[in-house]
Amino acid sequence: MRFGLSFLPDCSPKTRAPADYYEDVLALSRLADQAGLDYVKMTEHYLHPYGGYCPSPLTFLAAVAAQTARIRLMTGCVLPVFHHPVQLASHISMVDAISNGRVEVGFARAYLPYEFSTFQVPMDGSRARFEATVNAVDRLLTEEHVDEATEFFAFQDATVLPRPVQQPRPPFWIAAVQTPASFVRIGEMGHGLLITPSGTSFNPALVELYRESFRRHHPHEQPRVAASLPVLVADTDQEARRIADPYLGRYLEVWSSALAKWESTVSTDYANYTGIGHSISAMTAKDMRIFGSAVVGSPAQVIDRIGRFQEQAHADVLLLQTDFGGLGGTDAQRSLDAFVSSVMPALNGQPDGPDPADGREPALAQGSPTP
Repeated sequence: MRFGLSFLPDCSPKTRAPADYYEDVLALSRLADQAGLDYVKMTEHYLHPYGGYCPSPLTFLAAVAAQTARIRLMTGCVLPVFHHPVQLASHISMVDAISNGRVEVGFARAYLPYEFSTFQVPMDGSRARFEATVNAVDRLLTEEHVDEATEFFAFQDATVLPRPVQQPRPPFWIAAVQTPASFVRIGEMGHGLLITPSGTSFNPALVELYRESFRRHHPHEQPRVAASLPVLVADTDQEARRIADPYLGRYLEVWSSALAKWESTVSTDYANYTGIGHSISAMTAKDMRIFGSAVVGSPAQVIDRIGRFQEQAHADVLLLQTDFGGLGGTDAQRSLDAFVSSVMPALNGQPDGPDPADGREPALAQGSPTP
């Protein structure tokens, strides 16, 4: 199993200054690189404390690339319906060059009504726009002199520069939430699957639908599943809950606020989304911990919880959401240090602590200053 960090900023100038937020997440990214984690992932959103601090994941990942040596850089996700494919493919290739081939591209359909309204992109038809844009980006990264003519965009003889370092192109991932057809379609397309278990239940049958579809259409390749979860590790379960619960409560409050427009929004491309804010607004931090949509506790508790999740999901990559509710500073760094030193080795069947022979530094040395 591979591990990484997943960032989705859910703060505003009233709760955290932008410079402070980025100082923390860049410090965590450096620590993750030093500790041997495999990924840093950042999400794109606009206009709201729910993700609004990162309108450009690729810009953030370029900064991470400049401060790290080996960790891979994942968009999680970019929202292609709000971008022209030539622009998006060009930016992907640029960061792939800056990082010397460390970029992996996660795409998501977007689902917040106010974003569609602001960009004047209709929600109805967005599924087709999404797939057309992803397919065009794929062609632009793997081909030269590309022609495209769709109802959403058209261009001729396009060769994006720079060309990607990774050949034939950086790996693609696509996010899915609850629609079975989406999981099947991602398998058909042959891309990796991104999931963020939330609410009070996780349906492993949806992930299996993806795997079955992938194997059927791409028998000589392997499906890949990456899961993002809020995670906090402390010395004891009580201490972990004391730290995490206020931030989980803020995370739910911000997320619920972002979903408010779904009270009056109906879209044929988003079946069963109307009213989805009710379930999130009714949840508590305790609910997230009990139902496994957040993993909080001592190392032993976190190992057990992740083990139970893996019995159902069999994820290839686990991405720790360490910035939930605006959490940062010493608490976030200590949590990452505890995960690296006490949780990750156990999940991988290794002795506690880093192997001196591998040349890696622990996530936090004793007495390390807090950025």
